[in-house]
Amino acid sequence: MKDENENITPEENDNIQNDNSFDEASQENQFEGNHFYENNENPEDTITKVTGMYKDWFLDYASYVILERAVPAIEDGFKPVQRRIMHSMKELDDGRYNKVANIVGHTMQYHPHGDASIGDAMVQIGQKELLIDMQGNWGNILTGDGAAASRYIEARISKLGHDILYSPKVTQWQLSYDGRRNEPINLPVKFPLLLAQGAEGIAVGLSTKVLPHNFNELIDNSIKILKGKPFTLYPDFPTAGIADVSNYNDGMRGGRVRVRAKISQLDKQTLVITQIPFSTNTTSLIDSVLKANEKGKIKIKKIEDNTAAEVEIVIHLPPGVSPDKTIDALYAFTACETSIAPLGCVIQDNKPLFIGVSEMLKISTNRTVDLLKKELEIQLDELENKWHFSTLEKIFIREEMYIDFKLYDNKESLFDYLYQRFEPFKKDFIREINDDDLQKLTQIPMIRITRFDSFKADEGIAKLEAEMEQVKHHLANIIDFAINYFQTLKDKYGKGKERQTELRNFDTIEATKVVLRNTKLYVNKEEGFIGTGLKRDEYVADCSDIDDVIIFLRDGKMVITKVDEKKFIGKDIIHVAVFDRNDKRTIYNMIYRDGKNGSSFVKRFNVSGVTRDKEYDLTQEKAGSQVLYFTANPNGEAETVTILLRQIGSVKKLKWDLDFAEIAIKGRASKGNTVTKYPIKKIELKEKGISTLRPRKIWFDETVQRLNVDGRGELLGEFKPNDRLLIINQSGKLKTIIPELTTHFDDDMIVLEKWNPKKPVSCIYYDGDKERYFVKRFLVENENKEEIFISEHEKSQLEIVSTDWRPVAEVVFAKSKGIQKENQIIDLEQFISIKGIKALGNQLTTDKLKQVNLLDPLPYEEILDNDAEVEINTESDEPSNSIQNFNIQLDDDGQITLSLD
Repeated sequence: MKDENENITPEENDNIQNDNSFDEASQENQFEGNHFYENNENPEDTITKVTGMYKDWFLDYASYVILERAVPAIEDGFKPVQRRIMHSMKELDDGRYNKVANIVGHTMQYHPHGDASIGDAMVQIGQKELLIDMQGNWGNILTGDGAAASRYIEARISKLGHDILYSPKVTQWQLSYDGRRNEPINLPVKFPLLLAQGAEGIAVGLSTKVLPHNFNELIDNSIKILKGKPFTLYPDFPTAGIADVSNYNDGMRGGRVRVRAKISQLDKQTLVITQIPFSTNTTSLIDSVLKANEKGKIKIKKIEDNTAAEVEIVIHLPPGVSPDKTIDALYAFTACETSIAPLGCVIQDNKPLFIGVSEMLKISTNRTVDLLKKELEIQLDELENKWHFSTLEKIFIREEMYIDFKLYDNKESLFDYLYQRFEPFKKDFIREINDDDLQKLTQIPMIRITRFDSFKADEGIAKLEAEMEQVKHHLANIIDFAINYFQTLKDKYGKGKERQTELRNFDTIEATKVVLRNTKLYVNKEEGFIGTGLKRDEYVADCSDIDDVIIFLRDGKMVITKVDEKKFIGKDIIHVAVFDRNDKRTIYNMIYRDGKNGSSFVKRFNVSGVTRDKEYDLTQEKAGSQVLYFTANPNGEAETVTILLRQIGSVKKLKWDLDFAEIAIKGRASKGNTVTKYPIKKIELKEKGISTLRPRKIWFDETVQRLNVDGRGELLGEFKPNDRLLIINQSGKLKTIIPELTTHFDDDMIVLEKWNPKKPVSCIYYDGDKERYFVKRFLVENENKEEIFISEHEKSQLEIVSTDWRPVAEVVFAKSKGIQKENQIIDLEQFISIKGIKALGNQLTTDKLKQVNLLDPLPYEEILDNDAEVEINTESDEPSNSIQNFNIQLDDDGQITLSLD
């Protein structure tokens, strides 16, 4: 699709310029080559100043593009080409379809440019599906397919277009570019059309991007403006999708709208995209997915485009690829998420004006009120003129003034006679009688006079008076009239124009967490090199080209750097891993010697908030310091090690155990606790440790539909590594999952909680096959499989579901044969025992139900098993049994001394 703002050709430029001559100053300049130099003998030593026609012409050109091509007018929301198209369609309108080629040709009488720009602009208007009733192939905004040639497609003005666009009596006119015809300066649009359609254009030195908004919401907000109520206005896109408008900034410069495709999980190896972001189409989106796959950012097996009337892009995943991570990766690396920068720029009084969408709506609403007022005033004037002449005619015929016409042989004397005859009735008229009135009276045919019915004339006059009173009432209550006008528009055309784009706050997806790690990282510890190209050296882990790597050296140095093909870090590497900047659960256990002959210290720490490629010293920065023992523990594990000393002097105890669980977790710069002042011969692992971090608290943020550990939303509980979440959907599907922050949830999810394997699930559902209601209670037995716990008949429907120990439900019966049964209270625990998940359950009733309500459960006290662990509520990500600043000292006799700082 070509933009209406294509480059102006030299021929078109001739139409812009009014004066192609040089001014006097420019004529005095010396012309040399293609430059003007102001009276300088040596042009090479001067600064060239653009003057004359270059300066004037460019200003004219810039003004023309801004005012006449790229930026819409605030009054009607149209660019000139769009306004001329709609004006031409009105001139051609006879209720039938016209060939678009014919409309384009007619528009060229008003628009001094090529037919291609007119045709493209018309297709863009048609694809908004507001003003033009289309016939034929007008293209598809979902797939990006273009429209058929203008000779094959047809159009006419839509009913909405007729109602809101045209009112010739209040329209201001101007001559067309060639002076042969009149065209509207602005169309009298009685609707916020600019905000409904949106607009985009690039001019000289400025641009505009007004996003489209919802038809019904615009009307509702216009009514709120007229009522003096506050309102908010957010965009709504024809491609639907999901939008985060938290930074919309009222559509002004600096705002930003993030739009995402709607992606759902069909099964474990299939994703389906059913809505796409605004400003993309299925072709460009699929291309971006394939490109990301080629670059290794994501991994897909196959992609299919089944889009027709609605979007359907099916993405098949290879075995073992996480659907949740792939969804996030699609948002991070493809056109499945786009960021749109709105810029509210319009033309007002022949000047660019930068305003927000709220102000645009206020201006449009007030202009609609003014237009309605002008139309009512014109209508009242027409009614008054009609009433005036009808009354004149009635008196003229009743008084038989026409009989004496033969006595007057000229117009002047006849008019004097009529003025005299009407003198007694002057008080009955709403305005003065003039010569035009008398002229019309003298031209009444005799047959009309002979057939004049005074009774019918009085009825007609009374009807006119009633209409005049009604119009006067509308004028006196113009705001109420405008509100009714907007409400009528909504009632008439609002059906089918409901909001398509879902508004939701987005979480920020970190690319490093969702990128496909399809490259292998290697290390040469002895020589001090890391990289993806060291394929003959030691394998570290899978990584991506945007990952960071954390490296620890034997001398106590630590560096974080970006993945590279080959990079020298420093000799004697002791640990390498892919680094997660936000990981606070990985704890590093370290014992180091301070200096060449100094004491040894033990410390536990995590790493966060570091600068890339900066060298950090984890020791006390003394020459000869050395790391004696080091482990990285992804879940804060604390092992027990055996310390063996060298045989020196009178030291008797040369061996003892050190439990890292007794060491507090501190910052990486901490000195640590003293282990011994004697040389250590060797450190051996005695026993692997368990996590010293308390269970991780997880919250669910309903706003963004994601899990988090930041305290946003509802607390789901404290989770150990093997704890799971229970998810139940309205469709009757159920599953348990290990909570991961990348998990996506279906829109019909109704239960999300920490799973207790011993806690039954209770439900009441309608079985579509048996056409009856059933009650069932069951335990979730297969934790690794999604199961459906109601019958799979298409009419089966879940009424209520509960995970309470003793749930209670209220059954409300529908009226049958005029009889209303009393509501029934059901104790589900007493009604049915716990059975398998595939069991049908017990029949509840054969009667029709109006609804089923879940009531407060009965009290229940859970009894812990004898061997059950009792958890203590504590802060997460800290050791549960640490001793702060715990020092270990070994005296000359080999005795261990414990002390607290």
